[in-house]
Amino acid sequence: MKKEIRIFFTAMMFLTRLPVPKFTDHSQEYLEKSARYFPLIGWIVAAISGLTFLVFNKYVSEDIAILASIIAGILTTGAFHEDGFADVCDAFGGGWTKEKILAIMKDSRLGTYGVTGLISILSAKFLLLKELPKFTPALDEPSINIFYNYRHFLLILVAAHAVSRLMGVLTICLFEYVTDPDGSKSKPVTSNKPSAVTILMAIAFAVLPLVFLSWHFALAIIPVMIIVYRLAKYFKKWIGGYTGDCLGAIQQVSELSFYLFALIIWRYAL
Repeated sequence: MKKEIRIFFTAMMFLTRLPVPKFTDHSQEYLEKSARYFPLIGWIVAAISGLTFLVFNKYVSEDIAILASIIAGILTTGAFHEDGFADVCDAFGGGWTKEKILAIMKDSRLGTYGVTGLISILSAKFLLLKELPKFTPALDEPSINIFYNYRHFLLILVAAHAVSRLMGVLTICLFEYVTDPDGSKSKPVTSNKPSAVTILMAIAFAVLPLVFLSWHFALAIIPVMIIVYRLAKYFKKWIGGYTGDCLGAIQQVSELSFYLFALIIWRYAL
């Protein structure tokens, strides 16, 4: 149990800016096993974003609440995934060879493709999240319990963050890591393939939030997996596999895709 707790806090240290106990370090042994808790860390990020939404929605407005929730998630992770997404946009938008693409991804400067990509994905996320709070089935009269009123929205938020981080774990399982691992922050996680226990635990944490929703929403995972697989194949075509930045892009794209298909399911299948 103590070992699992340390692995969990290692995952939290790797994916967020949240404080962790002093015994948490960058041990390669624990970092390699920490992928099992990536979807669980998604729960935490979603919980912080969701709580921020509820507070601002109560005292200000829904639009500002959605914006505040997005900012809260970015601050919680230190823009970890957004940074990877922007680097991927710059690299694959401006590079035409493997060497050029990898060189651009290592460049800390943000280019036109990266700025455009960030604006696009954050705008799309805002618009999709603006629609989802309206999803309140069988709620004829609002309760004084605000968590109950927005329970479906909050569960979709948790599921999206959890499933999107599971997609990164599955990418690590199915594809090869590229570039010089000594210069990459993702080396400890990607140097070895996740074990069966790690994969099963990650899947369990990702799927659990969906248990409390209509079974239809579980179908959103299918198109998300297809999109992620095609994206990973695109990375493989150009650079032979994935990098840490590619995993960040996969998280952002799959989170956004989950919101989109959850919205479609709500509108047309329920």
